[in-house]
Amino acid sequence: MGRVKVGVIGLGEVAQVIHLPILAALSDRFEIAAVCDISPTLVQVIGDRYGVAHRYDDPVALTQQADLDAVFVLNSDEYHADSVVAAAYNHKHVLVEKPMCLNLNEAQAIIQARDAGGVRVMVGYMRRFAPAFVQAKAMLPGLGAIRYARIRDIIGRNRLIVDQSSVVLRPDDIPPEMQAERAERAVNLVEQAIGEAPPDIVGAYRFLLGLNSHDVSAMRDLLGAPQGVVSARQWNGGRFLVVVFQYEGYCAVLESGVDEQIRFDAHLEVYGQTTSLRVQYDSPYIRHLPTTLVVHETRGEAYEERVLRPTFTDPYTHEIEHFYEVAARGVEPRTPPEDFVEDLRIMRQIVDAMRA
Repeated sequence: MGRVKVGVIGLGEVAQVIHLPILAALSDRFEIAAVCDISPTLVQVIGDRYGVAHRYDDPVALTQQADLDAVFVLNSDEYHADSVVAAAYNHKHVLVEKPMCLNLNEAQAIIQARDAGGVRVMVGYMRRFAPAFVQAKAMLPGLGAIRYARIRDIIGRNRLIVDQSSVVLRPDDIPPEMQAERAERAVNLVEQAIGEAPPDIVGAYRFLLGLNSHDVSAMRDLLGAPQGVVSARQWNGGRFLVVVFQYEGYCAVLESGVDEQIRFDAHLEVYGQTTSLRVQYDSPYIRHLPTTLVVHETRGEAYEERVLRPTFTDPYTHEIEHFYEVAARGVEPRTPPEDFVEDLRIMRQIVDAMRA
């Protein structure tokens, strides 16, 4: 296969800043062949900007376009499952932004549709595609026995960074009844996932699905699944949290929150007896900021600190390049739906610990 013809569902902030520019930059591998959004303004402006003739306000209609090879699902996460299922049944490969969906019922529907459609579905966990993360994973066996791990994700609101570095169109043309339907849908989907819960626990679950799905996924990829959740606490309406995970012989701690500081402090660090490895991320909304691997090591009487920068190419680009291999050459995705199911189960354990 030559170029993969892609339909893009959801033309908001992340599509405008990340996915559409990367697809355009990789024009030797991708063609943006259809766009869809519930905002008529976005459909018109983005369609004009990228020269796309096929324009939709209905995701299902886009997935029925016969000449598409793949679909990017970037709309609001309450609608991810419906869009992925429609694309799969219409025999389109799918890249779906995290979270893939909001509960296990939706996840099973996606897996069933993928298998029935004979396609591949890949979850957008771009941090795991950063070369610094891949290098850390390769180096981890040489660390010896792990003593401790820390997963930190304390950042300012994305918009604080986006508004200083990008021009994003945010039209106010979505009917109020559609906004109300989205809110009601979210309540129902979350209740299916965790049952009835107070607002702060619901907020924590949505926070876990959003920002912290990156953290849980990367932790599990690097360290394996934890044996269980020792404790979990949330505050500030669920937008700050601390979770202690039990591993064999050590604990790992996730600390996360969103505030009004214009900074991005996200890393995953693993401590051995004489060496530690830290994958340090920066904001993905400023493309090509480097992800680095920081190595601290004691050798005899000497202490050494090294900062490795494998590339300036951003993790999103590496992720989308991998998706080309998935869609064009039949490579199995490194982040399939079953991968996200494991994260959903861990998130449910976290919520149960918060309730306790």
